[in-house]
Formats: sequence, C-alpha cells, structure tokens
Amino acid sequence: MHLLLIEDDLDLGPALQAALKVEGLSSEWRRRAADAPPRLDDAQFDCVLLDLSLPDGSGFDLLRRWRHAGGQTPVIVITARSALDDRLAGLDGGADDFVVKPFATAELISRIRAVLRRSARQASDSWTLGDLVIEPRRHRVQLAGQAVALSQREFQVLLELAREPGAVVAKSSLAQRLAPLGDPMDFAAIEVHMSNLRRKIGAERIRTVRGVGYLLES
Repeated sequence: MHLLLIEDDLDLGPALQAALKVEGLSSEWRRRAADAPPRLDDAQFDCVLLDLSLPDGSGFDLLRRWRHAGGQTPVIVITARSALDDRLAGLDGGADDFVVKPFATAELISRIRAVLRRSARQASDSWTLGDLVIEPRRHRVQLAGQAVALSQREFQVLLELAREPGAVVAKSSLAQRLAPLGDPMDFAAIEVHMSNLRRKIGAERIRTVRGVGYLLES
C-alpha cells in the first residue's frame, strides 16, 4: 500500500515514514500544499495523511479541493488542533478520520488499516474471496482451509490485488505501491511474484490483462 504524507514537521515526517515502512506501507512525504497533487485519484495513493497547518496554505483547503474534484481516496487528518470545531470541520469537509497530535504510532497504523478496510469494502480483519481467506494484520492466507506459505512480497502483491477484486490493477500502480519509500519496483520482479502466487493459490485466480495489469478473480 502506498501513502501520501503531507506534513511540514522536519522531525515527524521522517519518523512517520520509518514507522510506515516497518508495517510494510510505502509512502511519499511532501511538506507544502503546493506539492500536493491536484487530484487524488489520479495519483495512485491508497491513503493520505494530511496536516492542517502547512507553510503555504491550509490542509482544509486541500481537502475541500480534492473532494470537490470527486476524489474518493481516504484522507486521515493529523493535526495538533484538538478543538471540536476543527474536528467537525475536518470530518464534514471529507476526512475519513481525525487524529490529534501527539499520537501513538500504533494507534495511527490501526486507524490507517481501518480506513483502508472501509475503502476496500472489507468490514473485518479477514478478507474472503471464495475459498481464499486473507488476514492482513496477521499476514496469513488460507486456501480451502489450508494455510498458504507466502513470502512478504508475495503477500503484499496479493493484498494489493485483493483490495480491488474483479478490477484490473495497473502494473505501474502495483510497482509504485509495492516500492519502499515510493521508488517504483521493476516490472520483471512483479512478474516473478505473480508467477509464484499463481503457483501457490491457483493460476486461474490471477488474470493478466495484456498491456494493462492484473485482475484477481472474485
């Protein structure tokens, strides 16, 4: 999963990126509103962590602009503002969650996963696709009741496909989401992981859409 972090604090930014990386989440860090993408859904981020007080503008304005443009990418506001009016303004403005600084990293990670589950229409910690069951938090996969041994990278590939079952996931999007700190992964490496996944969960479950990407049969 690939996140966008918009935060101007020079200490907090790298610390959050390091914490996300430990959890298997890649991220891009930007410090100014001007560096934010004009449209979220075009930028291929799975979630945004947005500070409200930026050097060149307000996070509220960014959030309103994104939602006005029709963007559905989940946004979690992270801010030192704790007033009720600020929390309500953030949620009413389209934020999916609101976390007040200082916060425990474990809580933020938990909230990120909860928001991503909701956005993927997965209401629990177990994602069920026919006889394939994926448990993201436990890094476990079962097929017809039997455990499937996957490498960490194979698990991440499967998780990205499972977030959009029945929809084509572009190879370029996978390369970005699976990369540490946002550096795109080599397409050849993705193909190797896909081959290993097909061997372990069944070749018929993952379909290649030539010239576009991959589709996990739901």
